[in-house]
Amino acid sequence: MQVRVLGCSGGIGADRHTTSFLLDDWLLLDAGTGTARLTLQEMQPLQHVLLTHSHMDHIAALPLLLDTVFGTRESPLQVHASGAVLQILRQHIFNWRVWPDFSELPDARRPVVRFAEHSPRAAFELGGHRITGVEVNHVVPCCAYIIETDDGVFCFSGDTTTTDDLWAALNRLPRLDLLFVECAFSDREEQLAGVAKHYCPSSLADDLRKLEHDPVIGVSHFKPGSEEETLAQLQDLLPQRKLHALQPDQLYTV
Repeated sequence: MQVRVLGCSGGIGADRHTTSFLLDDWLLLDAGTGTARLTLQEMQPLQHVLLTHSHMDHIAALPLLLDTVFGTRESPLQVHASGAVLQILRQHIFNWRVWPDFSELPDARRPVVRFAEHSPRAAFELGGHRITGVEVNHVVPCCAYIIETDDGVFCFSGDTTTTDDLWAALNRLPRLDLLFVECAFSDREEQLAGVAKHYCPSSLADDLRKLEHDPVIGVSHFKPGSEEETLAQLQDLLPQRKLHALQPDQLYTV
């Protein structure tokens, strides 16, 4: 499994793009502004999109992606999310007022997109990838995703603060090779992180101490301007962990 970082920032500006990762050229994990870094040719192999939650920085490019590939596909793009997330998308985005409902275009029999609901904790398979959602603790319904292949295991936390179920689920795995986890705020903004239900270095360090595996850990979702401070605080707290800041166009093989 190859994982390409398209966007990993908590904001935009110059080379900053919000959350989106491309797996094996055909599976998009979240559809933040980083999705727009794909070329038209790279959009064509996409078959599935996994959404962690409905916040704009994780879905901003999805409406425009569907508009861009409209009329160029023989089969619908499948968008997978929990029922709560799909309800928000239908009610607030694809409602003919903010954006057309592309699940009905060009017609309901052959739309450009199909929305596929999954139940958190119930594993499902896409293209030889076994995918399990884990509900995490954010201000809106959100899922982390564990993605397993014959070659390795990758997990993305989505947006979250302390969620014991996630670390328990990871510890039940026989292996964990790659972990992407958010850390939106520095410890200077620990109180804000608590209200927004995001990690800061002290809370993330507490949770990473629960992890029994020793994966490569890519940290994402830093607030623009505080990237170096936040990463340095986290590295000071966890010098034994293989921590680094995610960057656009990084490519990982699992």
